[in-house]
Amino acid sequence: MQKKGNKYGTHRVISPKGVLPQPADKIDNNMDEIYDNEILIDVQTLNIDSASFTQIAEQAGGDKAKIAEIMMGIVEKQGKHRNPVTGSGGMLLGTVEKIGDALKGKIDLKEGDKIATLVSLSLTPLRIDKIKDIRPDIDQVDIDGKAILFESGIYAKIPEDLPENLALSALDVAGAPAQVAKLVKPGDTVLIIGAGGKSGMLCCYEAKKRAGVTGKVIGLCHSQRSTDRLKALGFCDYVFSANATQPVPVMEEIEKLTDGKMCDVTINNVNITDTEMTSILCTKDDGVVYFFSMATSFTKAALGAEGVGKDVTMIVGNGYTKGHAEITLQELRECEALRKIFTELYA
Repeated sequence: MQKKGNKYGTHRVISPKGVLPQPADKIDNNMDEIYDNEILIDVQTLNIDSASFTQIAEQAGGDKAKIAEIMMGIVEKQGKHRNPVTGSGGMLLGTVEKIGDALKGKIDLKEGDKIATLVSLSLTPLRIDKIKDIRPDIDQVDIDGKAILFESGIYAKIPEDLPENLALSALDVAGAPAQVAKLVKPGDTVLIIGAGGKSGMLCCYEAKKRAGVTGKVIGLCHSQRSTDRLKALGFCDYVFSANATQPVPVMEEIEKLTDGKMCDVTINNVNITDTEMTSILCTKDDGVVYFFSMATSFTKAALGAEGVGKDVTMIVGNGYTKGHAEITLQELRECEALRKIFTELYA
C-alpha cells in the first residue's frame, strides 16, 4: 500500500517544515518507494536554466569535471537542483518508470512514455547517480538518475515529429513565447532584450506574428554572432548589439528607432544581472516590461522604476501559461527557418 502524498509535494519537504518544495532547503529524494500521487521518472537529460548554468560554469572556470562536481554537490545537499546563487533550476527529459496508484487512469500518461517536465528542477526531487555528458553550449547535462513529478506538476509528452533535444530545448523556455502571445497586440512596438538566444528567437517570432505589419519588433543582442543570426532569421524590423547592463546608451538607441515614443512591450530574456533599468527606460509610460530572465532582481526593478519616475507595469516571468508547450512546439513546426536554426544549435 503506497503512502498518501500531498498534491504539491509537501510530504517530501525535510526542512524547513511547512514550506513548499521550491523554497525548501532540503527535500527527500529517496526513490525506493513513491507516494500514491507521484510519478517516478528515469532521467536522461537535465536542461539547466540558462542563468544557473552560466553561473555554475563561471564558478567552475569552464571545467566540465568541476561543473559536474558542483551539480552533484547541489543535489546531495538539497535533494533537488536549485542553484544556491540564482535560485533557479531548469527542467528534465526522461521516461515514465512508475505511476502512483492514486493517479493511474486519471492522467494521460503510461509507463514508458517519454516526457519533459515543465516544472522547475528547483522543486523536483532528483537523484543523480552519474553525470555522463555535459554540453555547455546548450546548458544540457546527460545523467543516470531518477526524479519525482508531483500530482500538481505539469509535463509535455515528447512529440514524435521533433528530435528529443530540439523539443527539450524549446520546452525549457516555453513560457516566454506563450506570454508574448498574450501580451503583444497588433501595432505594438516590442523590444526583445537577449533576442539572439533560445527564448529570444522564439519571442521575436511570436512578437512579429502578433504585432503584425503595423507593429515593430526590435531585437537587442549581446554578441555579433547572435546579431547576425537574428538578422538572417528576418523576424525583427531592426536588430542591434549592445551591452544590456548599460541602460542609457540602449535607451538612446531605442529613442532614435521609435522617434522618442519608446516601446509598448519589452521582453527581457537575458541570463545576466543588472539589466532591469535598461528594460524599464526603453518602455513608454503605461507600457509593459516582462522579466522572463531568472537573473532579475525584484528590488532593483521596483526601486529603479520608482527612482526614474517610470509608470510601467512589470510582470514577473511565469514559466507557465496555459497552452505554452503547444504554442512553442507549433512555432518550430510552422517556421522552417526557426526549426532549422534550433536543430543546428540544440539538436
